[in-house]
Amino acid sequence: MSLRIYNTLSRELEEFSPLQPGRVRMYVCGMTVYDLCHIGHARMMMAFDVVQRWLRASDYAVTYVRNITDIDDKIITRAVQRGITIRELTDEVIAAMHEDIGALGIEPPTIEPRATEYVPQMLGIIEKLEQKGLAYRSDNGDVNYAVRKFPGYGKLSGKSLDELHAGERVAVLDGKQDPLDFVLWKAAKPTEPADAKWESAYGTGRPGWHIECSAMSCATLGETFDIHGGGADLQFPHHENEIAQSEGANGKPLSRFWVHNGFVRVDNEKMSKSLGNFFTIREVLQKYDAESLRFFLVRTHYRSALNYSDAHLDDARNSLKRLYTALDLVAPAEVMIDWTQPYAARFKAAMDEDFGTPEAIAVLFELAGEVNRTKSAETAGLLKALAGSLGLLQDDPTRFLRAGTTLDEATIQAQIDARAAAKAAKNFAEADRIRNDLLAQGIVLKDSPTGTTWAAAQ
Repeated sequence: MSLRIYNTLSRELEEFSPLQPGRVRMYVCGMTVYDLCHIGHARMMMAFDVVQRWLRASDYAVTYVRNITDIDDKIITRAVQRGITIRELTDEVIAAMHEDIGALGIEPPTIEPRATEYVPQMLGIIEKLEQKGLAYRSDNGDVNYAVRKFPGYGKLSGKSLDELHAGERVAVLDGKQDPLDFVLWKAAKPTEPADAKWESAYGTGRPGWHIECSAMSCATLGETFDIHGGGADLQFPHHENEIAQSEGANGKPLSRFWVHNGFVRVDNEKMSKSLGNFFTIREVLQKYDAESLRFFLVRTHYRSALNYSDAHLDDARNSLKRLYTALDLVAPAEVMIDWTQPYAARFKAAMDEDFGTPEAIAVLFELAGEVNRTKSAETAGLLKALAGSLGLLQDDPTRFLRAGTTLDEATIQAQIDARAAAKAAKNFAEADRIRNDLLAQGIVLKDSPTGTTWAAAQ
């Protein structure tokens, strides 16, 4: 079975084959760096981390580009508020982002372009669009894109221009010929700091948001590439506008597959900074370990909405402990995955059907059950190897199962020894007291023919 991916552009699952055999070029819209990443951002980056991991596991060479937007209104406002330069702010936030997503095991992209490094390429595209009659200069110094002059506008969102116009809430401002038109180049304002301005043939100013991604994607991957990804909220207008700009300028498709991940929701509302219902990655990691958060994000299909709550994270932690318990029982052997083996074949079939992580993780639980029954080191090795393609189960099982305890190991072991002595003396009341006392302190004892071990309770 070959890989199939849901293409937002066609609204159906399509068999995937890259433009260049054996090599995949993928662009994903990354962060606007003015504040810490929240769980919604983590969900997007995690979704495409899984995509690129599975592509590599499928023997593709992957060039993965995830950009950084390091100039926009919010960045300028925040830098001015804090009395620092734009570069100081963006460097600080980028470092925090790398730390936070690195904790979650999200691998760095092949290329991580910053928008401010590609302004000449942006101006080059704007010039092409103006030459083709798709861009025009306004009296206020802005350069806008003439949406109605691009015949394919609306093909990604599936909306006609009339529908879009009916839903348009923005008044005709500052010389726009149509409310649907969007800015390519913003004329500088006297109140803006000097580091928010570039000289150009259109006057001093800065790029609009949409043109940034058109320039960075084409500069790093070429005018047509395999996969363009991002959150579902970017489908319109950002990605629709990218298509209009890039295809309007170059006369060829920008991306063959458009892939969008679903929202994270809190109380049935999208998690966002504007609603104030967001949790930063750092806040969540103060309470939960990073792999439990990763498991929580990965076990739901990337296109589905994901409901965030402490109860769901508690459940993710307990589920992950079940898998690690199997690996703690039997030391996994080093195995090369044989994709014809029944469990591996089912895991692959799930992932090849639009990166079906829920079904793939169900296979991991079946494997864990098999490990518990057979005590097979090879089966444990297969469990660890398959989970590794999702960035899971690579920690030391004992360390994971004991994490979060407040007692030191020597104290716990002393209590285990005292309990064993009480049992040997047939003082079962004392043995039970020690077990219950440890349980009250978050320690679960597990008796087996080879002795007593312990793990952290939930």
